[in-house]
Amino acid sequence: MNLNDFHAEFRNHVLGVVAERTANPDESFPSEELIYAELVMENLASAGICEGASTCHWTGTFGQSKLRISGFSVSDDESRVDLFVTCYFGSDTLTQLPDADIRNTAKQAVNFAINSARGKLLDKLDPTSPVIELVELLQNRWRELDQLRIIVITDGQTKSKHLKPQELEGRIIQVEAMDIERLLRHSTGRPRDEIVISFEQSLGHALPCVYVPDAENDYEYALAAIPGEVIRALYERYNTMLLEANVRSFLGGRGKVNKGIAQTLAEEPGHFMAFNNGLVLVCDEARLSRREDGLVGLSLLKGLQIVNGGQTTSSIYFASRDNKAIDLSAVMVPAKIIVLKSSDETGREKLISNISKFANSQNAVKTSDLSANRPFHVQLEKLSNDTWCPNGVGRWFYERAAGSYAVMLLREGRTPAQRKRIIAMVPSRRKLTKNDIAKYHESWRGLPGQVALGGEKNFAQFMAHLDEDPSIVPNPLNPTWFKELIAKIIVFKEIEAMIKRKEAKVIFRQGYVNIATYTVALISHRLGERIDFLQIWQRQTVTAEFSKLLWDWAVAVNGIFEQTADGRQFSEVAKRPELWAAVRDRFSEPEMDHQIPELRLKNGE
Repeated sequence: MNLNDFHAEFRNHVLGVVAERTANPDESFPSEELIYAELVMENLASAGICEGASTCHWTGTFGQSKLRISGFSVSDDESRVDLFVTCYFGSDTLTQLPDADIRNTAKQAVNFAINSARGKLLDKLDPTSPVIELVELLQNRWRELDQLRIIVITDGQTKSKHLKPQELEGRIIQVEAMDIERLLRHSTGRPRDEIVISFEQSLGHALPCVYVPDAENDYEYALAAIPGEVIRALYERYNTMLLEANVRSFLGGRGKVNKGIAQTLAEEPGHFMAFNNGLVLVCDEARLSRREDGLVGLSLLKGLQIVNGGQTTSSIYFASRDNKAIDLSAVMVPAKIIVLKSSDETGREKLISNISKFANSQNAVKTSDLSANRPFHVQLEKLSNDTWCPNGVGRWFYERAAGSYAVMLLREGRTPAQRKRIIAMVPSRRKLTKNDIAKYHESWRGLPGQVALGGEKNFAQFMAHLDEDPSIVPNPLNPTWFKELIAKIIVFKEIEAMIKRKEAKVIFRQGYVNIATYTVALISHRLGERIDFLQIWQRQTVTAEFSKLLWDWAVAVNGIFEQTADGRQFSEVAKRPELWAAVRDRFSEPEMDHQIPELRLKNGE
């Protein structure tokens, strides 16, 4: 599909979601521009470019400065905040966006961040403003931030995707454009195409290597030593996206292996290559050139992924960030670089998965970390495709492979009538990602603190739990389990929808996902055995009586959060193990003044 066709198809997708939300009285109806931003932010999270993003469109002025924001995301370690701001044309034809306009749009988000951090906005905002949580976060955590990344979301096409980083008050500001061209790459399952490194630019010369061509096989490979500063800069720019086929979450500096890496970097940087097992990388394209010394070198790698050595990569970045005395100029990292040759995308991805599977042994990485093809996910995808809602015309969609929902819409909805039929059958609100499933499942299992760690970390824990105790899900998965899972998701979504409404923001000022997670865990703990999930599946919604109970419990949980947080961000305290005990101990169950259809009577009643 060419870029113009994709632009037209994705615009139809946006208009379809707008129509879907307009027709649903329970859905909020933001602008077309905000719908576009929301869909793109979901795409970014799926691709590993950011953590789960929150939509919060706001425009204002402070003095002579214009301030604008469309959404935000916080990295797992809370050292980086991503701010999203839109430059939306809403045109039927593809529009070119000059670099100067990217900078001007990004400047509005920078102005928002600076004024928030300096405490100039909070008192001037309506308490129900959608940006209150973000303003408080920037004001409270500005000093701890290492990076501020501004991502300009546009339905136009840009020449530059990454602008030159700047420094502001001791932190790096990166500006990126997420344009329709990048979105096409992600929607066709190739976000790693964006990861390109030119050694001639970063080093001033090609990287020395031993290159082994192989005309008979589906790959070639090179052996090289990559400077530590290049590894650090790669991670700083691409973050977890660089580790897409590996474990994205940094396991921290306390583990024996990572602690040893940091110690070597600080005390014996010249011995790093001797002590470390190095990296295994795959790439879609490698360019060779002849160096001045006559040796062959790598001049460029495109479509790069680190499939083994993710913790080494992360440790180099975080250790040098946290210890400014570390000098990476003497650090060299051994690397085996595998250049993929096959034009068959399925075969190529299978090869990557197998390389990662068999190469990962340094840090006890389990096969569960490379999970898209695991039986659990394959079976869940099949169940979602085969299990129709009680009305017989709709179903839920499990996105086992990132971007597959958008691909399905683009492939099967080529005409307005086809698209309307598909969206009616599988609306976007029924799309579920792997991280979604982990969030809902582990919330109901009573692990809200784990869920609060964020999408990737929670997902990794969920997969580890499946390895340790396969009985937490039936084997094989069955339709009854699937229907009950969907019912649990419906309950979770009902809580989220209620507390996100504008009129609810007087009570629920932040931490919507965390409040919903803890409320669901509490309901599971207190009422789980009594809930008739199949009844909820049959209705595909909850009754007004049950909705009131959910509201009352969420209000109570929010109150416990406010008492415990003591001015801190809910997202911070939600990760602490002691909070779940506090919620269970302090919660006083509101009296139910009416019968709840979804609840079975207690024994003896």
